[in-house]
Amino acid sequence: MAVETSVRAGAYYDSIVLMQLQRALAAQDGVDDAGVVMGTPANKDVLAQSGLLTAQAQAAGADDLVIVVSGAAAAAALDQVEALLASLRPDSSVGDYRPKSLEAAASLLPTAQWVLVSVPGRYAAGVARTALRLGKNVFLYSDNVSVEDEIALKRDAAAQGRLVLGPDCGTAIVAGTGLGFANRVRPGPIGLIGASGTGIQLITARIDQLGSGITHALGTGGRDLSDAVGGITACQALDLLAHDPATQVIVVVSKPPSPRIVAEFLRAARAAGKPVVIDFIGYRPEQAVHGNLYFVETLDAAAELAVELARFEESSAASRPEDRFAAGQRFLRGLFSGGTLAYEAQLILREYVRVVHSNAPLDKQDMLEKATSSRGHTIVDLGEDEFTVGRLHPMMDNDLRIKRLLQEAADPETAVILLDVVLGFGAHPDPAAELAPAIEQARAAAAAAGRYLAIIAVVVGTEGDPQALDEQMARLAAAGAQVERSNEAAVRCAGVLVQQLNRIGCHAPVDSAALAAPLAAINVGLESFMQSVQNQGAAVVHVDWRPPAGGNEKLAGILARLKSAPS
Repeated sequence: MAVETSVRAGAYYDSIVLMQLQRALAAQDGVDDAGVVMGTPANKDVLAQSGLLTAQAQAAGADDLVIVVSGAAAAAALDQVEALLASLRPDSSVGDYRPKSLEAAASLLPTAQWVLVSVPGRYAAGVARTALRLGKNVFLYSDNVSVEDEIALKRDAAAQGRLVLGPDCGTAIVAGTGLGFANRVRPGPIGLIGASGTGIQLITARIDQLGSGITHALGTGGRDLSDAVGGITACQALDLLAHDPATQVIVVVSKPPSPRIVAEFLRAARAAGKPVVIDFIGYRPEQAVHGNLYFVETLDAAAELAVELARFEESSAASRPEDRFAAGQRFLRGLFSGGTLAYEAQLILREYVRVVHSNAPLDKQDMLEKATSSRGHTIVDLGEDEFTVGRLHPMMDNDLRIKRLLQEAADPETAVILLDVVLGFGAHPDPAAELAPAIEQARAAAAAAGRYLAIIAVVVGTEGDPQALDEQMARLAAAGAQVERSNEAAVRCAGVLVQQLNRIGCHAPVDSAALAAPLAAINVGLESFMQSVQNQGAAVVHVDWRPPAGGNEKLAGILARLKSAPS
């Protein structure tokens, strides 16, 4: 049996073209088998398993195109390679200008927000760096990118307010356009974040089948939620979807992240101000529902619950309270008379914010320098010794708390004030008589300064108490406070509000233009990705990419340094 080999040094074709050429050669009369690969060690192993690894193929380099054909007509088949390659170029692209560089493509399509990268892994990081330098977001399909390159790319992107989806990101939907492998789904109110490409596909397809639709689906790459990478893209995507007005429900799907990243990501998810459905496949949370977080165990359950929640959100849509706050309002100030309530408030708030300062902190490092001056998020125990020397306990005397309430209300960074009102024998006989007017005054002062002030009060007591629980609650509510019977409920309401007023904060916010419609993109690598974007009606330019310096890594490094050197 004749075996013929052709090695083309430095020739580059994307993997789909190679697959099509291999099938076309194998279909020729008189051909028994064919192999068309780049000359990497792994590909040579594949050729060996098929009995096609000739000495000439064994000597080829990783950037060489290797074509091996066996059979009586092997030589004649090799003669057909050029004609077959020409036939594999789609008619739709004939005559289209194809720039040779990303820079030229960016000039040709200046509205492009995205660069799709699917070149071999050893070149992918370099292409992605160029895309970031040009101010583009990156969809990085390529695999075999080192974790060191992934971390560097994502940190650079985060510093610029850009996204890097991947590496090894197979699926995304941005502004209705599918990138990589994606299904055509209807638009709707549900956004996705996924470290699983097929997981995203199944959930988005099920959502479409259930009658709802997708805003965006952002793949992160399988390593993003590892300790090494730190969830950079996942947190950026969460922040983007949380602030996207069209997204009402967020779905997250991934294999279980590291415990450290789980804690950080869930804290960020609580800040979304929207329902977040989480399928960390195999992860078992303590509670199935925790505030705005909904944990499920299957992909189908994630889709079904997201659709149900989206319908509820749509039917109950109203302006969100956080929309009323002025720019700069960020912080929570808690003024407690009960030391244990203040302590519990700090514990609960750890789920919502990183640091809470106090005169009785959980950690000594969070101690207020002066108990009379708040710093950032602050919980003050007004029953501590420094406040009670020579004066009544705040459960009996409201004067000090009223002064502090007005002080905090005057701070332009104060957004939420949290109070406890403790009733019962020995307590102030009518605390609402003093606190309600102070609440009205504080809110009026903030309003006069162009700010909205949320005041949340927990009232501890019973109807049998001398002060009458319901009456006290009604008078505080009439003054403009949100009134709760549960300390946990009050603290969680405050925690959600301040989270929504602060960007989620794993990393710098991403420019919302990343999700802008219509999508425009530059494609580098698999031509089929360009065709699918084009078929969806989006603007796309395909770069006629070749390995730099013909695959000579030493020369490519020299050229890269020359290119990046200041002019």
